[in-house]
Amino acid sequence: MGVLHFEHVSKEYLTDGIPVAALQDVSLEFQAGEFAALVGRSGCGKSTLLNLAGAMDFPTSGKVTLDGVVTSEQNDAGLTRLRRERVGFIFQSFQLLPTLSVIENVELPLLLNHGTGTRDAAQESLNSVEMNGYASRMPYQLSGGQMQRVAIARALVHAPLILLADEPTGNLDSATSELILALLRKIATERKTTILMATHNAEAAAIADTMVRLHDGRVIEHLPSMKLT
Repeated sequence: MGVLHFEHVSKEYLTDGIPVAALQDVSLEFQAGEFAALVGRSGCGKSTLLNLAGAMDFPTSGKVTLDGVVTSEQNDAGLTRLRRERVGFIFQSFQLLPTLSVIENVELPLLLNHGTGTRDAAQESLNSVEMNGYASRMPYQLSGGQMQRVAIARALVHAPLILLADEPTGNLDSATSELILALLRKIATERKTTILMATHNAEAAAIADTMVRLHDGRVIEHLPSMKLT
């Protein structure tokens, strides 16, 4: 079994008391170091799949297994530990805390996990995304691309097994997007971090190893990216 495994996963939400299927009978497996792009129209289930992968939500039926742990079988403490130790999150809107400096934002996950040597680890993570020299700056002093680099450093600081990226280049210009995508590609290759990236951008998806194409909550293709157009 890979790092992340979906076994006949379905997810329903209630809308005005009526069940609406967000995912339907999804079975997928992702290996260590695999960079997978989740593609499809808005509402196809990409964000739901990411939420299930990160144990932020749970299937209505079927099961999600992350590093051998069935997410729906964990208590609150176990889920918190699973997310903090094994999952990193990157968002389109960066979600940096405006009152914290760059290095404090990166350090925060380690502090929440009661880690030691947190400042040195945060600086090392900043260095890995070529943001050394920006540690004392505040988020408002950064460009969009710089903020996303800080967000990536924060997501990587605890060396997660899996990195979940929801439209990570959605708020960036094309040149900056290319830099961020190249950085994600490097992370998957060199660190063997499994990356799931939801994207509407065909050029962004093409940098991945595989593409998962969704339609109305169903997986209609899971193929090497070069085979999809």
